[in-house]
Amino acid sequence: MLLRTLFGLVFGLASSLVLASAAPAETTRNDAKVVVELFTSQGCASCPPADALLTSLAERPDVVALAYHVDYWDYIGWQDTFGHETFSDRQRAYAKSWGSSRIYTPQMVVNGQKPVVGSRRTEVQGAISDAQLPLAIEVRREGDMLKVHVPPDAELPNAVVWLVTYIDRADVSIDRGDNAGKAMVYTQVVTGRQILGMWEARSGAELKLPLNEMLGAGNSGLAILVQLENKGLPGAILAAAAYEP
Repeated sequence: MLLRTLFGLVFGLASSLVLASAAPAETTRNDAKVVVELFTSQGCASCPPADALLTSLAERPDVVALAYHVDYWDYIGWQDTFGHETFSDRQRAYAKSWGSSRIYTPQMVVNGQKPVVGSRRTEVQGAISDAQLPLAIEVRREGDMLKVHVPPDAELPNAVVWLVTYIDRADVSIDRGDNAGKAMVYTQVVTGRQILGMWEARSGAELKLPLNEMLGAGNSGLAILVQLENKGLPGAILAAAAYEP
C-alpha cells in the first residue's frame, strides 16, 4: 500500500511538472533597443523574403517587430486578408515626414526614422546595428492589468504613447495574384493601433491597461510605443516594449 501511495505521489508530481512545462509562458520585452516596422502585402511578389526576415528579427529580445499589411496592391488580384487603408496611410505619413511621395513594399522602417528595403538583409541588419532607443520603458503584468511605466527625461520633447495589437502567427494560402499557390506564414501581424495618451518629458507616464480589453479577441500580443509627432506626422520612436500573455 505504501509503495502504491508513493508511486501515486511521484506520478502525480511528474504529471504536474509536465503540465507546467507545457503551459506557454508569458513574454515581456522591456529591453527593446529597436522597433522594426515592415510594410508588406500578400499580393507583393518581392515581399516573402522580407516577411521571413521579420520573423527572425522578432525572435531577438532587443527588437520589437511589427508587420503592417497595406491594401494598395489588392487590385492586382488578391485582397490581403490583413490589409487595411490605415496601415497604408501610416506608410504614406512616414514618407511625407521625410519629404517623399514614394511608398513601396517591402519597406522596413527602423525606430521611426530610417527606411530600408525590407528584403535586403545586409542593409536591414546594418540599420538595426546602428539603432538605439533613447528612453527606457517597462511593462509589467499585475493580475488582469498591464502596468506601463515610462520615466521622465527632460532632455527629450513630449511624445505620444501608442498601443499596437498584433497576431504572432498566421498561416495563409494565397489563391490569386503574384503569390498565387503559395502557403505563407506571417508573423507579428498588426491588427490595430490606438493612442493611449501623452508622455510628458518632465513627469513621465504611468498607465494601467485592462489586458482583456486591450488585447481583445484573436490578438496574441501588444506593443507600447512612445513616438514623436510633427504636425500629425510620425517621427522618431523614443521607447518601446512588448507583451504576450
